[in-house]
Amino acid sequence: MSILPSNSGSTPSTHAVAVSPSDSADLASVTKGVWVGGLGDLKVTMFGGETVVFTAVPAGTYLPIAVKRIWSTGTSASNIAALWE
Repeated sequence: MSILPSNSGSTPSTHAVAVSPSDSADLASVTKGVWVGGLGDLKVTMFGGETVVFTAVPAGTYLPIAVKRIWSTGTSASNIAALWE
């Protein structure tokens, strides 16, 4: 797992990857943010360890959150991308 990136917002993300939500695997890197392309709920495990569901995230939303997992169960949002430095 990568070191927590800066979430200051002053530096742009330099990497992005499409995410296939998983109930068993963490992301390869902790995110700087998450892009939600399609409306829905987004269940994540934050870098700090909390698991939370962001409900009814609108299509085309960038969430500046540091997460280590995006869950399949509890996620109905689509076209999700993880961004990091």
